[in-house]
Amino acid sequence: MKEQKIPLFAIGVAIAIAAGALIFFRTSKILFFLIGIAAVIAILPFLMSLMLKVGASKEKETMFLEFSRNLVESVKTGIPISRSIINISNKNFGSLTPHVKKLANQIILGIPVRDSLKIFAGDIGSPIIARSVELITEAEHSGGEIGKILDSVATSVSEIEDIKKERKSSIYTLVMQGYIIFFIFIVIMLVVQYKFIPQMIQTISSSSMSSAGSSEIPSVFTGGKALEQNVLSRLFLILMLVQGFFAGLVTGKLSEGNIQAGLKHSFILVALSYLLTTFVGIFAR
Repeated sequence: MKEQKIPLFAIGVAIAIAAGALIFFRTSKILFFLIGIAAVIAILPFLMSLMLKVGASKEKETMFLEFSRNLVESVKTGIPISRSIINISNKNFGSLTPHVKKLANQIILGIPVRDSLKIFAGDIGSPIIARSVELITEAEHSGGEIGKILDSVATSVSEIEDIKKERKSSIYTLVMQGYIIFFIFIVIMLVVQYKFIPQMIQTISSSSMSSAGSSEIPSVFTGGKALEQNVLSRLFLILMLVQGFFAGLVTGKLSEGNIQAGLKHSFILVALSYLLTTFVGIFAR
């Protein structure tokens, strides 16, 4: 219930801000900035919920390594894998604990270990755990040395976790560089939009036969059609939003190997682009 109340509260606050902006700042430049703030407030809880799910999935993969190690130690003492799972189900494996208890209960009810493990992997939905469970079930079904198989599975999962940590650590600097480069990109776009182009228009307008002080870009640059400054501002904003969204997805994929994790970076970059652009637009001519 609490998880449902937080998004509803955030949406309510966002609607209140947007309504207040439309009522009191309808003709003001601050309108779009306030609407951006409202959008960020409305989307943030859903993004946080997504990030919590991604974090829980990572924790389950980490705790599966602990589960595998405990299972290896139990099986190596000569206890069957089914009994070993039941014995270690009382231990704390964090967010993986409910799944382990469900697995043990299924075995107690007489469901074959092979089927119980498949349900266990399906409930978690992790590719790493699914591959590991498949190896365990095949070993258990073929009657091989289950202890060695479990040991190799635990080693494999441990190596995968180490590789993920090393990749995340090594690419952290690149992620920060990406944020800095994108911020510089925004600054350059804003300078071009509010300084360079207006000065260029003024210089060309003053030296041409067109009316002096026109607020439109000469038609020679727009295929014979006049392009107003506010239209140009929207084009620049759309360019930054698109760039921020896809740059965030790429950053997430490179740093964490997950497109869902990239949505976090996309949200940050898109929000930064919109809020900075609309904030600067308040004070621009």
